[in-house]
Amino acid sequence: MPIVEVSGAAVVFLLILVVLVAFVTEVVPNDVTAISVVAALVVLEPWTGVGARAAISGFANPATVTIMAMYMLSAGVQQTGIVERLGMYLAEFTAGREFRALVATVCTTGPIAGFVNNTPVVAVFIPMVTGLAESSELSPSKLLLPLSYAAILGGTLTLIGTSTNILASDFARLLIDGRDGIGMFEFTGLGAVLLAVGTAYLLTVGWRLTPARVPVDSDPVSEFDLDDYLTHLYVRPGSAAIGLSVEAFDEAYPAVRILQIRRDGEAYAGPHSDRVIEAGDGVVVHGPLRAVTQFREAATLGTRAYETVTEETFESTATDGMLAKAIVPDQSPFVGETVAETGLHDYHETSVLAMRRGGEVFRTDLAERTLQAGDLLLVRTTPASVRYFTDTGDLVVADQRALDRLANADIDEIAPLSPETPIAVGVLVGVVALAALDVLPIVIAALAGVVAMVVTGCLTTADAYDAVSWNVIFLLAGVIPLGIALESTGGAALVSEFLVATADVLPTVGVMFVLYAVAGILASVITPVATAVLMIPVGVNAAAQLGANEFAFLLAVMFASATSFMTPVGYQTNLMVYGPGGYEFTDFLRVGGPLQLLLAVVATAGIAVVWGV
Repeated sequence: MPIVEVSGAAVVFLLILVVLVAFVTEVVPNDVTAISVVAALVVLEPWTGVGARAAISGFANPATVTIMAMYMLSAGVQQTGIVERLGMYLAEFTAGREFRALVATVCTTGPIAGFVNNTPVVAVFIPMVTGLAESSELSPSKLLLPLSYAAILGGTLTLIGTSTNILASDFARLLIDGRDGIGMFEFTGLGAVLLAVGTAYLLTVGWRLTPARVPVDSDPVSEFDLDDYLTHLYVRPGSAAIGLSVEAFDEAYPAVRILQIRRDGEAYAGPHSDRVIEAGDGVVVHGPLRAVTQFREAATLGTRAYETVTEETFESTATDGMLAKAIVPDQSPFVGETVAETGLHDYHETSVLAMRRGGEVFRTDLAERTLQAGDLLLVRTTPASVRYFTDTGDLVVADQRALDRLANADIDEIAPLSPETPIAVGVLVGVVALAALDVLPIVIAALAGVVAMVVTGCLTTADAYDAVSWNVIFLLAGVIPLGIALESTGGAALVSEFLVATADVLPTVGVMFVLYAVAGILASVITPVATAVLMIPVGVNAAAQLGANEFAFLLAVMFASATSFMTPVGYQTNLMVYGPGGYEFTDFLRVGGPLQLLLAVVATAGIAVVWGV
């Protein structure tokens, strides 16, 4: 091999190593890392062989455009209310029975995720599932992990089930002679087998392995260990607080926040209230014990030590204030901002009382905490704000009781269907049909579907733009040229040689299993998209050197990248249930590890039987 090619491959490998470290450590957001790759490839063009045009080709890649359009189509279907309506019917079906709740969760999420982006499906189902758990007297932890896994499994059903499938289709077109991508339902048979095997695992072994981290019907105050941060006080005669409004008092004592005023058996929401404090008022405050003590002494307030603050404190009397748990989704505009910068308190009358990130719970200095995707917040908020967060998707409200406050129990009020429901569903079916019958390429069919939804009023242009996870789009656009560099410098061929070396001791199907396992592990550590970009060229090159079926090896990487169960960071839906389920990092390894190994065996065997090796 020429020296130039070797040195070029070495530079690309070094760049990949830096990118992988950045992805794992998340010193900067992954999409920022990916865009930095674009600049680095051009700066290092003498070695990478990637010029400016090739470096930005990821933005015009059919896979990138298709994924962007599918986000919009999914939003159009989601806004019809049909998924929420299904959740209400499932709640009636379960009738408070534990196993029925599990069956309802797993057996509905998977098929839906085959056609609608699984991230919004999980976002809609999280409060419904916590409601099912409560009605079944079951820990929500027992249902939330199966919810995420079922959504991931559903992504293997169709070409549009997940972004890695669409990306793999474009690689098939580019790397395999005679291939014009992958058909809409070309691998649906094997995907259905994987969904069935995964569902059987989740209903049996997985059910037993999934821990009950969050106690049944747990009080959020206890769940976030806030007993020392929420205090009942009362206003003594002659107190400095008398005659002041709650808002003025908040400004005078910023370290402590008044959440509720209780007077004559009635309760009034604290923040932003212009209600004047009177002698004898009960006051529920939030803040560190030391700050509350200083606040109490400065304002000459008394302590009601015999009264503890619980969720019931906010629910027992009619008030605009309520407690709710909310997840910060990946596409939220709040990601990367501090709690103070989000304007939650100033503009949405929402106070963040605690934050859970993985195994850590933060209760102090919350205003200066920078929000990350997957953070679980305990907030004191209002029904109007909950409705706003639900409509915009800025936060995902994670408990059904908070959503139930928005309307009466009438299903038509809680989960109304839009008049455009038949149109939106019809458009999605039309897109799938046009692509499946090869009438139009999937990218053109998807874009035409978006136009149809906007023209028919199913989706506004603003909602369409807001529906796109732009971080995923920029991640794709950044790592695609990295894959080009890996292929053009011969780096993919070099890695393939190490994979091919295993053929000395393994049959061809064994080599494909090793490829599947490596891709699965990578997808659990970095993103599935990055794994597909880096490993598909390696797999196709390895197959070519072995004289094996290149398409079969490509499918192995595609399925491995799309089924990442072993860590909360490997797949967005795992991250979304991490906080609400109260899981530990090892829970994903214990429950997801056997599932990933099982699917690796089944998928490898299935690919070998259907497509040959």
